[in-house]
Amino acid sequence: MIGSDLFYTSHMQQLAALTVRHRVPSIYQFREFAAAGGLMGSGGSASDWGHQGGIQTGRILAGAKPADLPVQQAIKVELFINLKTARALGLTFPLTLLGRADEVIE
Repeated sequence: MIGSDLFYTSHMQQLAALTVRHRVPSIYQFREFAAAGGLMGSGGSASDWGHQGGIQTGRILAGAKPADLPVQQAIKVELFINLKTARALGLTFPLTLLGRADEVIE
């Protein structure tokens, strides 16, 4: 599991390449990681998180107190699987898991 720190997010492609090169299965919080070559992504989209952050920022700029705002969660939690990476790592996924994935990247 790779954390959602800004450092990791800004280096997704390099991180994905390293995990494949060193044969380390990895899962990341965003779809973009699987699209960049990582094995899996589970969570919301990075753009959705940015959108939610913008809404909260707008509320604060309009005068809301940050302490009064509710904690936000992902609008939709999704599962993304990169089969090309899975094959490179010698891994297979059960058909039931592939069937539940929101997107399977070939």
